[in-house]
Amino acid sequence: MKYILRLLLTAVLVLLLSKLPGIHVQDFRTALTVALVLWLLNLFVKPILVLFTLPVTLLTLGLFLLVINALIIMLCSRLFHVYNLGNFHVDGFLDAFIFSILLSICQSVLFRMTEEKDNKR
Repeated sequence: MKYILRLLLTAVLVLLLSKLPGIHVQDFRTALTVALVLWLLNLFVKPILVLFTLPVTLLTLGLFLLVINALIIMLCSRLFHVYNLGNFHVDGFLDAFIFSILLSICQSVLFRMTEEKDNKR
């Protein structure tokens, strides 16, 4: 149940953050698909990217992870275009970078709020 709630929260955040310039999401169904694809990319692709870029990540004291997050967003956008999954498009790297930072911050705040609710029960 917790994962479904997190997926729905991420979809709402994607839809809200689509108001940023350079981020285009058609509707909630597309936002839900974006959240699912991002979850899968973060589960399978991101660990491989982190492993391959470990020296650069250590050299930059972890800041390169922000670049990896932006690359994951751009890959998600490209997958939507290639496989015609819906209307999700990111105009450029800077837009993906800002989107990934804001999405990460909002997700951490909302996920912490839902964890606190679960722990109080």
